[in-house]
Amino acid sequence: MIIVLIASVLFSSTGPGNFELGLILGEPTGISAKMWFDRNSAIDGAVSWSLKDNDEDLYLHADFLWHNYDLIKDASGLLPVYYGIGGRVVLANDTWLGARAPVGISWLPGGAPLDLFIEIAAVLDIIPDMEFDINGGIGIRFIF
Repeated sequence: MIIVLIASVLFSSTGPGNFELGLILGEPTGISAKMWFDRNSAIDGAVSWSLKDNDEDLYLHADFLWHNYDLIKDASGLLPVYYGIGGRVVLANDTWLGARAPVGISWLPGGAPLDLFIEIAAVLDIIPDMEFDINGGIGIRFIF
């Protein structure tokens, strides 16, 4: 997932801001990055730790996202609703591998290089056991 993010940075095109880096708080909590391919599509990811069940497991995810700017209008900036598909890995005593389906909303205030977002993601882990989970978080990323 990290290699995909690095490759995306090197071969990026234009979008609201080519690359974003910041923090996400919730489940997971850690570093969040986003790379825009064009105005409507991007890839995001997080390198973080999972605080679920009082464990401190390394958590990685990456999602391909589609953005819709027409659902909510905001005169002070852009307010796209987004949805996507991706995957996650939780490195712990038992390593977990699963798929994610995030839905969220970003606020890209006009004149400020910021992306404030909130999202929720349905997760279906498939390794080592099949299990359904929900992730969610709020975050802020600086746009480069």
